[in-house]
Amino acid sequence: MKELIEGFSGQLKEAMEIGTAATVTSTSEKIRNVIITGLGGSGIGGTIISQILDNNIKVPVLVNKDYFLPEFAGEDTLVVVCSYSGNTEETLNAMNIAIDKGCVVRCISSGGKVIELAKQHSMEHIVIPGGMPPRSCLAYSLTELFFMLHKSGLISDWFIEDFNKAIQLIESEDEHIRSEAYYLAEKLHKKIPVIYSQSNYEGVSTRFRQQINENAKMLCWHHALPEMNHNELVGWTIPNDKIAAVFLRNETDFDRTQTRMELSKEIIARYTPHIYEVHSKGESMIERSIYLIYFGDWVSWYLSEIRGVDATEVNVIDYLKGELAKA
Repeated sequence: MKELIEGFSGQLKEAMEIGTAATVTSTSEKIRNVIITGLGGSGIGGTIISQILDNNIKVPVLVNKDYFLPEFAGEDTLVVVCSYSGNTEETLNAMNIAIDKGCVVRCISSGGKVIELAKQHSMEHIVIPGGMPPRSCLAYSLTELFFMLHKSGLISDWFIEDFNKAIQLIESEDEHIRSEAYYLAEKLHKKIPVIYSQSNYEGVSTRFRQQINENAKMLCWHHALPEMNHNELVGWTIPNDKIAAVFLRNETDFDRTQTRMELSKEIIARYTPHIYEVHSKGESMIERSIYLIYFGDWVSWYLSEIRGVDATEVNVIDYLKGELAKA
């Protein structure tokens, strides 16, 4: 897993090459909405891109993480199937529903049944490198989602420059990121991390949580502001030295939300002394998101080392899938 995290910028570069070479037909004239369907390490890219595109796309983008699709899905819906293995049970079911509904279906996968179905139904698809844990390949799935929507005629190519700058950013900041990530991992050891961010970075917070879950084998949760101020904040009522709050901060966060974060920290400090901040770097939302993703990946790996666990194994998920196969 360490080598895979170290290769993050290299994956981004390769993903840019794959996306640039991909053959996808523009269908913008008929598409009225987009559904990105996928789960776990394959699905988180959909959540992140949907938030980045809030002000950069004229049709709604919905992220689906279930067996089914919304009733409105139809011939004017672009369904982007995102499954790293190509064999995700829930995603395959949603894909078949999309086919039955007559949706425009396009796929991003390393192979498996998704690519088999894509070829069988003459669906356009982008194939990414396989043989790695899905969560270690976000660089591929996230990048190809941008290219898929661009080549489908729904967004321009503005993201390419941002991705190139993001690659330069994490490469130039690599030593600093690793050092700060190790420091935070030491502080989070033997704690339950609670990750907070502004709402439009919730996908990044989710990714951070997922990596701590899978790589470090730790419970963790996240929430977003301002919503957190209307419910979860009230849950901070009992002192608990085992909980640590981590705030993901961006200089572009809305000023009222930044005020809320400062006040939330003040309130939370009454119940735990463990409050930390991670400040992003970068000029664009893509740069800041990739910076925080890379930072969080390193935190999760350092935690796995400190805890003495295998960051790669996911035996409990393999067991679950095995039992489901029997049902």
